[in-house]
Amino acid sequence: MREKPTIAIIGLGYVGLPLAVAFAEKYKVIGFDINEARIAELNQGTDHTLEISDEELQKVLQGSEAGSLTVTTDAAAMETATVYIVTVPTPTNKYNQPVLTPLVKASETIGKQLKKEDIVIYESTVYPGVTEEICVPILEEQSGMTFNTDFYAGYSPERINPGDKTHTVTQILKVTSGSTPEIAKEIDALYASVITAGTHLAPSIKVAEAAKVIENSQRDINIAFVNELSKIFRLLNIDTHAVLEAAATKWNFIKFTPGLVGGHCIGVDPYYLAQKAQEEGYNPEIILAGRRMNDGMGNYVAQEVIKLMIQKECKVKNGHVLLMGITFKENCPDIRNSKVIDVIEELRKYNLHIDVYDPWANATEVYNEFGLHLLTSTEQLKENYEAVVLTVGHNQFTDFAFEKHLASPSVVFDVKGFLPKEKVDGCL
Repeated sequence: MREKPTIAIIGLGYVGLPLAVAFAEKYKVIGFDINEARIAELNQGTDHTLEISDEELQKVLQGSEAGSLTVTTDAAAMETATVYIVTVPTPTNKYNQPVLTPLVKASETIGKQLKKEDIVIYESTVYPGVTEEICVPILEEQSGMTFNTDFYAGYSPERINPGDKTHTVTQILKVTSGSTPEIAKEIDALYASVITAGTHLAPSIKVAEAAKVIENSQRDINIAFVNELSKIFRLLNIDTHAVLEAAATKWNFIKFTPGLVGGHCIGVDPYYLAQKAQEEGYNPEIILAGRRMNDGMGNYVAQEVIKLMIQKECKVKNGHVLLMGITFKENCPDIRNSKVIDVIEELRKYNLHIDVYDPWANATEVYNEFGLHLLTSTEQLKENYEAVVLTVGHNQFTDFAFEKHLASPSVVFDVKGFLPKEKVDGCL
C-alpha cells in the first residue's frame, strides 16, 4: 500500500510526544495538538513533561534524511499523512463514567482529512468496541468513505509509564491490531520498525482494546488488596511493609505496596471496562470493589492522620499540615487524577491549614487543576507544622530534613513507607 508512510500523531501529551519522536527517527511525522501553549513549548525544543529530553526533541525537529517531526495546531497540516495515530486522553467524569469527547473530536478532525487507503490507529484507552462502534462511524460520516473499502483502522494500546526512563516507548513490547488481516500485518510492521522490544499482533481490534483495560484493572485490584491489608494490619499494630517483605520471599508472591492510586491509567481504565460490562447487563463486582477501596484511600489517610494528632494532643483546629508531594507518582511531574487532593480535602474539613510542597510539579498546572498554591522551595515552608504527611516518594525527599519544620507535639505520617521508620508515627 505505501512504502514509507507520512504519520500524523493527534495529541502530544505523555503518550503522543514520545511516540512521535520515536517515529520521527525514521519517518516524516506531523504532530497535532489543540493546545497552543503546548505546541509553542515543543517548537522551542522543550518538553515540560520531561518524557523527552531537549536534545532528543530538537534533533527530530531539525530533521534528517531519515525522518523529521513537525508540530502544529493546524489540522490542515495533516493532509499529507497516510497513517493517523490517535493518542488523546480518555478520562472519566465525576460520576466515574468514560468521557469519549476528545476521541470523538479527534475522529471528526481526521475524518475531514481522510483519503483513500489511509489508516487510522487508536492508542487511547477505551472499552472493547469503541474503535469500530464509535470512532469508525464518525470517520465514515466525515469522510464520506466506506470502512475497510476506502480506509482502514487499527488499535495499539499505549503503555507509557510516566517518569520511567527504563521502560520507554521503544522498550515496551507493543500490542497491535488491524481491521483486516492485511492491514493488521501492515500496522504491526510499522510499529515493529521503531519498537525495539518487539510487537504482539492481536487477532482483532476488540482483543487489543480489552487487553489494555485489563492490564491496569489487574494492577488496580492487586493494589486494592494490599490497601485493605494495610487497614487490617494497622488495626493489629503490624507493620504492613514488613509483612510484604516476608511474604515476598516465596517465589510466586507478587509484591504490591499500599498507597494512593491515581494517574491516567490505573485509576481510570477499570471504569471503562465496568461501563461496558454494565451496558451488557453484568455488574462487575471485583473490579468495582477494587475501585471503591482505592478511591477511598485518600479519606482514610486523612482520618488516620487526624486520629494520631488527637492521640498526641496536637493542635487540630487552625493547625498547619504539610503534604509532601502532589503528583500522582514519584519522580514525575504528572498531576493527572492525583489522589493527594482527596487527602487535602478531607483534612480541610477539620479547619486545618494545608501547605503542599512538591519540587517536581508545575505550580501553574497545580493551581489550574486543584486551585492550590504550591510551594516549590523548602524556603517557603513553615517551622511549626502540627503534621507532615509524605504522599509521594520523590528522590528529593530522601534527605529532606522535615524535622526542623515540626511543631511540638506533631505527627509524621508516611503513605509510601519511604521514610526511616524511627522518624514516623504512622504509615500504610
